[in-house]
Amino acid sequence: MTLSEIPLRTLTDTPTTLRELSAGKAALIVNVASRCGLTPQYDGLVKLQERYGPRGFTVIGVPCNQFAGQEPGSPEEIQEFCSTTYGVDFPLLEKTDVNGPDRHALYAGLTQAPDADGEAGDIQWNFEKFLVDGEGNVVARFRPRTTPEDPAITAAIEKLL
Repeated sequence: MTLSEIPLRTLTDTPTTLRELSAGKAALIVNVASRCGLTPQYDGLVKLQERYGPRGFTVIGVPCNQFAGQEPGSPEEIQEFCSTTYGVDFPLLEKTDVNGPDRHALYAGLTQAPDADGEAGDIQWNFEKFLVDGEGNVVARFRPRTTPEDPAITAAIEKLL
């Protein structure tokens, strides 16, 4: 099974897959949290969606409460926070474990990809980013402190489009 075929659920509990969400587009998959020092990265993610969405790209947010309990809300609270505070209009998945024994199959695949330093493995913190191509292949991994506006991210997206 490829990453594109792994069963997922949206924040509104609708079954889906990466293939359905991205429709063969490049996607930036990001584990997100509403009460994190890195939460302002939502601004940059929204800007990436606005800039590259029309060209075959989407951001996919994956709420996660595994890092200091920084995403404690219900699906409705998460959706309201994201839309009213940051204007998020990209897809959001259900709250998901990205590390540990209950790690979602999507993240079991994603975490095998190395970052720019050649390091694979567990997610370090909220807002770790994975760029995947239209076939669901991981082409780049960016650690949490790499902002969405970072030239490395925009160059990698441009290369796929």
